[in-house]
Amino acid sequence: MAEAKKARTRLHQIYETELRPALQKQFGYKNPMEVPKLEKIVINMGLGKLAGDTKKIDVAVAEMMAIAGQKPVVTKAKKSIANYKLREGMKVGAKVTLRRDRMYEFLDRLITIALPRVRDFRGVSGKSFDGRGNYALGVKEQIIFPEIDYDKIETVRGMDVIICTTAKTDEEAKALLAGFKMPFVN
Repeated sequence: MAEAKKARTRLHQIYETELRPALQKQFGYKNPMEVPKLEKIVINMGLGKLAGDTKKIDVAVAEMMAIAGQKPVVTKAKKSIANYKLREGMKVGAKVTLRRDRMYEFLDRLITIALPRVRDFRGVSGKSFDGRGNYALGVKEQIIFPEIDYDKIETVRGMDVIICTTAKTDEEAKALLAGFKMPFVN
């Protein structure tokens, strides 16, 4: 009895059928396994002045869980800083690491739904690569995601989205993300 092939997300199918062969041809890879691919997406939300307020942190964790589709980890302060009224072990934010299907689904929603909802959106910077093929993007408001109910929001929070790829250079990573229709400006 043959095993049924697992259904893939839309972006993953685009990668397998169109993007991987195009990148292999563009960069002259001999082996298809050399072609860069998405490794993971890390979403990080720091709470700043709200740090330590347990109810606000629980709300932020619930919002991040709705956005990512996965329970985030609450991050804690590594050391005390008196100027910021911060104690060691105090809850200061939340982060979540997405892999496989959840990663592709989140990236699809980010590119097709969330980013176009940003006011005066002209595209994302094509210069936010780290030199090793990873891309960082800052989002100022969590309300651009359709999972967040605008009427129930108390505080507008931003978040960082880091897209990690297996690409060795920024040029390869940019070609990969451009293949997923990431709206680069430059």
